[in-house]
Amino acid sequence: MENNESTKPLISFHDADIMNGEATVIYDLDIDIYPGDFVYIVGKVGTGKTSIIRTIIAENKLEKGEGVVCGYRLNHIKNKEIPYLRRKMGVIFQDFQLLMDRTVEENLEFVLKATGWKDSAAIAKRINEVLEGVGMNHKAHKMPHQLSGGEQQRIAIARSLLNKPEVILADEPTGNLDAETADGIMKLISKINKEGTAVIMVTHNRELFESYPGRMMVCKDEKCLEFVRKKQPAHHAPAAPAAEAVPAAETAPLAEAVPVVEADKTEKVAEAAPAAETGSNGQPAEPEQ
Repeated sequence: MENNESTKPLISFHDADIMNGEATVIYDLDIDIYPGDFVYIVGKVGTGKTSIIRTIIAENKLEKGEGVVCGYRLNHIKNKEIPYLRRKMGVIFQDFQLLMDRTVEENLEFVLKATGWKDSAAIAKRINEVLEGVGMNHKAHKMPHQLSGGEQQRIAIARSLLNKPEVILADEPTGNLDAETADGIMKLISKINKEGTAVIMVTHNRELFESYPGRMMVCKDEKCLEFVRKKQPAHHAPAAPAAEAVPAAETAPLAEAVPVVEADKTEKVAEAAPAAETGSNGQPAEPEQ
C-alpha cells in the first residue's frame, strides 16, 4: 500500500523495547502499519514475534519507546480501555478455537454478546453478514465437528470480522490445512485485506511471501527489521526469492498470547470484555478516550 502524509498509521512503534516478562527480547522496534497493509512477521522461536503481538493487544506493557495502536497510546493505556482496544482487532488462530458444544451461529452470538451487543435483531443481522462474507451462511446451524478444517477456519475468520476490526492478527492461519484449502483461506484473507483491513500474519510458510506479497518483518538477534527485496538490473541473474533471505521461522502459537474463548470459561471471557453501553442501533458504543 502506498501511504501519504495525510494517512495515519493504525499501529506505530518508535524506539520501542519489546518485553517478555522482565526480559527485553527486541530493542528499538520501529514500524508503522497503515490501513490496508499486509505484514508478515517471521523468525525463529524465541525471537520476539509473539511478544510483539502481546504488546499490540496490551497484554505486555510498553515501558520504553512509543507505541500507538488503533488510537490508543500503549504507554498510558488504562486497564478499563484494554477491552475496547481489543475490539478494534480480530484474531485468527491456527487451531480455530471454536466452542465445540455450540453451533456456528451460537459461537458468533457468544462473541457479540460478550463484547456488548444486546439487540437480537442487530446480532442476527451481523452474524448473517459475516457468514455470507466468507461463504458460510448455509452452515450457521452446523456444529464445528460437522465442518471440515477449511470450513472451520472460515468460521474463525468470520468471527474475527464481527466487530468490524481495523486490523486482523493471524497466527499461522493455514498451518493445519492442506495446500489447496490453505490457498482458499489465503485468497479470502487477501480479499479482506484489499477491502481495507490491515493484516498482520505470523507464519513460517515461505511460499506465502511469493504468492501473496506483503511487507515482511524479520525477527532476529534482538531486532525486528523490515526486509526489502532489492531489484536486480536486467543483465544480472534474477534475485533469489525473498523467502530464501529469511531464516526458517519456527513460530510459537499465537494462541498462547491471546486469551482463548473456551466453553468452560464463558464467565471469565465476559468479565474480560465487559458489556459496553449500547447505541440506538443495538451495537456497543465506545467510550470517549
